[in-house]
Amino acid sequence: MCGPLGVSMLVGLVIGWFVFRKDRKYQNLPIPGQLAEGHKQKNMELVHWVTLIAALMVLGINLLSGSLPLGALAGILVMVVGRAIKLEDFDIVVNNGIRIMGLIGFVMLVAAGYSEVIKATGGVDQLVKASVAMVGNSKVMAATMMMLIGLVVTIGIGSSFSTIPVIATLFVPVCMHMGFSPLACAMLIGAAAALGDAGSPASDTTLGPTSGLNADGQHNHIWDTCVPTGILYNVPLALCAILLAPLM
Repeated sequence: MCGPLGVSMLVGLVIGWFVFRKDRKYQNLPIPGQLAEGHKQKNMELVHWVTLIAALMVLGINLLSGSLPLGALAGILVMVVGRAIKLEDFDIVVNNGIRIMGLIGFVMLVAAGYSEVIKATGGVDQLVKASVAMVGNSKVMAATMMMLIGLVVTIGIGSSFSTIPVIATLFVPVCMHMGFSPLACAMLIGAAAALGDAGSPASDTTLGPTSGLNADGQHNHIWDTCVPTGILYNVPLALCAILLAPLM
């Protein structure tokens, strides 16, 4: 199941690499924390090596302990001890981080509220029943409908992991009724949950890159992140699930 879906997303990544390789014009706007004017950086400096070590420390401790806060604390300690972050600048760095993450947190809280509403109202259940009545005995049409439902649900929730529990209990009976194999059912659920996540404005998959790329205020979250990501990943994912699931 993971193989074909993974290959389809890799295809989207390769296409995106060629589409977005062309140069883009930016205004020369100041970025908070950028190098002072006249300082031309040619090589990696000590602060950059310290930052790289801190990033690896965060990843390593997170994988070993399973605790993201512990990994983040270790990374901060390494950067402070290594003088990548100076103590006198610590408040500014923290405030800028809270400003960026605060927006992400607010958007994801709204998405979580949307998730609870559709669970409580049973809207997805009604949508699935109406869709099944329309597709008849066509597996291809059933797979297409499940992809569309997954897109609608996930794009509002912003998380494929949160969407799977919502749609799995509804998609499994549909798959059994249509004669899909267990492997095909798992593929459809996974692909349907991933569709909205790839291009959702409320997804950490899109909010994270936008936060970094929009440091100078010249990156649009919807048109520069969500739309390209959604098209390049969703189209191959949907086609892969729709075409392969009925054959399994």
